[in-house]
Amino acid sequence: QVQLVETGGGLVQAGGPLRHCCAGSVRRVRRENIGWFRQGPGKEREFVADINWSGSYTYSRGHADSVVPRFTISGDNAKNSVYLQRSSLKPWVTAVYYCAARDATSSYYDYWGDGTQVTITS
Repeated sequence: QVQLVETGGGLVQAGGPLRHCCAGSVRRVRRENIGWFRQGPGKEREFVADINWSGSYTYSRGHADSVVPRFTISGDNAKNSVYLQRSSLKPWVTAVYYCAARDATSSYYDYWGDGTQVTITS
């Protein structure tokens, strides 16, 4: 059973940095991909980014089209952790952030964390 725990939520002032951590219980054994998703107020959950065991990553199409990167995903295999971070926070960053795990050969995320709420304050 894979367990994922997100941290890094709370009230954060606009303009500052933000860093989420997703800690997985057995990623090192299963070598899963970890994805980050976000769900803004009144919106559907949307994909943000995904990273595999080797460190290769994929961002959502909206992120890839953006001139200025919105988020940065990275991983630390020794700590079974994956990070999502952004500098210069804007109000639209307010959302619940979830991490999820999938087998590298599948597009289906079958394990999810409970999510962490981030609220950007002005």
